[in-house]
Amino acid sequence: MPIAIAAETPLQDDVRALIAELNKELLALTPPEFCFHMTSEQMATPATTLFVARDEGQAVACGALHRHEGGVGEVKRMYTRPSHRGRGTGGMIIAHIEALARQEGLTKLVLETGDRHPAAWAVYERAGFTRCGPVLDYPDSQWSVFYEKNLTAQPAVA
Repeated sequence: MPIAIAAETPLQDDVRALIAELNKELLALTPPEFCFHMTSEQMATPATTLFVARDEGQAVACGALHRHEGGVGEVKRMYTRPSHRGRGTGGMIIAHIEALARQEGLTKLVLETGDRHPAAWAVYERAGFTRCGPVLDYPDSQWSVFYEKNLTAQPAVA
């Protein structure tokens, strides 16, 4: 059975467990003051849509679109369990986030990720994101890498 991706509530126990794994992994690589987490409760608002990837019903990956003023969407809480990495799941979630952002008329996607996450960089760069300076209200630091993608151009055909 292929991996299924859908918008879901972050307030499910298995999704909370996935977010806890993400937080643990990030805190092992980045000082806590430079980890910009959203809790499950913070994601359970109309400003955020969480996509969950499931393999035979089990939550294995996630990523969220968080909307900001001025037509800007932020990619948040991207995570794939180690057992499912290397299968393109992150790219599929990014595609869902981008499709929703375009559907809603957002003009730009931005994100902040860590300086020790080359696998994540590869996912974002394959999806057409380019590195940029600090975005939104994130501080410029050695621990952060920033990306952006203009959505006013037509989406690439795969």
